[in-house]
Amino acid sequence: MSAAISARGLTKRYAKAVAVDDISFEIPAGRIVGLIGPNGSGKTTTLKAALGLIEFDGELSVLGFDPRTQRDQLMQEVCFIADVAILPRWLRVKDAVDFVEGVHPRFNREKALRYIAATKLSPDMKVKSMSKGMIVQLHLALIMAIDAKLLVLDEPTLGLDIMYRKQFYQNLLEDYFDENKTIIITTHQVEEVEHILTDLMFIRDGKIVLAASMDEVGERYVELMVPADKVTAAAALGPIDKRTVFGKSVMLFDGVPRKQLETLGETRNPSVADLFVATMKGMYA
Repeated sequence: MSAAISARGLTKRYAKAVAVDDISFEIPAGRIVGLIGPNGSGKTTTLKAALGLIEFDGELSVLGFDPRTQRDQLMQEVCFIADVAILPRWLRVKDAVDFVEGVHPRFNREKALRYIAATKLSPDMKVKSMSKGMIVQLHLALIMAIDAKLLVLDEPTLGLDIMYRKQFYQNLLEDYFDENKTIIITTHQVEEVEHILTDLMFIRDGKIVLAASMDEVGERYVELMVPADKVTAAAALGPIDKRTVFGKSVMLFDGVPRKQLETLGETRNPSVADLFVATMKGMYA
């Protein structure tokens, strides 16, 4: 399967700061990838480079295009939802639908209207009378109705309540995603997207610290709840993280066979959130 995005030595410097530090990775086509990292870790900079929004050093191919020299062609195949939806205050819902239909050949008007019908938006409602959440809903409806090969979502549901966030991700799977599309999601609400991801990438201090499929993550990482009399034996196996839950020791292991750990306590697959916290420990000290 061809790569939707391929990066080699991708680097971005701002003055004396290095936002993205010589990273290399590939994202296969037809995957849903969670790009997860703390604030300032380089995830949004990486996305901006892929979209041709900033200059960078290194090699980067997106859907076979170079974002620096072929951005016009690239943007015919890509949709981007930023963490802040900016729409003119005078714009009405029906005018927004008309506008996008007129400028993008792959816009599906019927699909956009179906998304909008599931909200409290009305055709004559203006942006200036909408809540922050309603503006986000309109923005999402317009973008999700474009049949793009690559969908980049940077905190897409910021400002939405939990009910609409769940509905958004359900629509993403049922009405948008197929084997010909690739989706990249950044979010701080990792527990809400974990069930839809096929791949995971953690970025820290501008470097990729984990890149694996969710199947690989499930095989590689094991969480062990250890009884007091086996803590020493478990610790000898070199856990990458240890914490206490309700007075019991919980250890996280990387690459230790599950059968070996099962002799020492109760095992389970760690959540993406727990794995993220363990990987990023020390970032918030």
